[in-house]
Amino acid sequence: MEHLSGVIPLYKPKGMTSHDCVRKLRGILGIQKIGHTGTLDPEVDGVLAICIGRATKIAEFITGTSKTYTGVIALGKATTTEDVSGEVVEEKEVRHTWTRADIERVFAAFVGTIQQTPPIYSAVKVNGKKLYEYARAGIAVERPTRTVEIYRLEIAGDDEEFSTRIPFTVDCSKGTYVRTLAVDIGRALGYPAHLEALTRTRSGPFALKECVTFADIERAAQAGDLASVVLDIGRALSGMKKWTVDGALEKKVLNGAVLSAPKGFQNEVFSVYNKHGECLAIYRPHPSKAGLVKPAKVIAVRT
Repeated sequence: MEHLSGVIPLYKPKGMTSHDCVRKLRGILGIQKIGHTGTLDPEVDGVLAICIGRATKIAEFITGTSKTYTGVIALGKATTTEDVSGEVVEEKEVRHTWTRADIERVFAAFVGTIQQTPPIYSAVKVNGKKLYEYARAGIAVERPTRTVEIYRLEIAGDDEEFSTRIPFTVDCSKGTYVRTLAVDIGRALGYPAHLEALTRTRSGPFALKECVTFADIERAAQAGDLASVVLDIGRALSGMKKWTVDGALEKKVLNGAVLSAPKGFQNEVFSVYNKHGECLAIYRPHPSKAGLVKPAKVIAVRT
């Protein structure tokens, strides 16, 4: 099955890392060329798009898309990891009740461009080492601040009053730490907080409802029906602008040629297809030559 290429919208269960999922799929499919598209913490379940074969070339373009999560903020305790897996480092009894309107006002302050300081137990690198490596070694290090986008932040459910638990839904950019968002919201409410639960319900074009489980994949592999769980590369790039080329241009694209920018494609990354609907490449504006585009990735194989 080494010739297999495409994307599996996997439901990642709790208790597994993203790398665990890749290793398990290598065993099920007998394929080595597999990659995930954005790390999910072990405590988080939900959508994890897995790229197989030639689709690994587009992993970065899926990783860079926006995400949607649903979760629960727990007020009254802060932890070392900002979620339930860490040790409690601060406690304060919650004796306050907030209305829906109260919470909505606080949420509104976090929508838009915000600054975040990633948790010390995270994979963000400082001087070549991951923050969690410093944390485990007991070494203090200054954490970098990053800019992220919160497109939508809403209360999940119909409750009108809230005390120790606040359910929410968030649409956010790549790189957003939802754990940190939960802690910052707690701070805005005057209490230590942590993330009690989190599920990723969307990653780019893939929604939770279309995800498949490991059991689904194993059954498909045993039945010789992997087409039922492996989606075409084009499905993963459905949010990207598309340009279809003729036979002569197809050869140039497969050779990685620099081309004149087609009308309407001058200022963005776009996918290139042949007349048979096969995704050939991803092109982007040339960095130094106006009016030209160059390949970011050539996906199809020359025949």
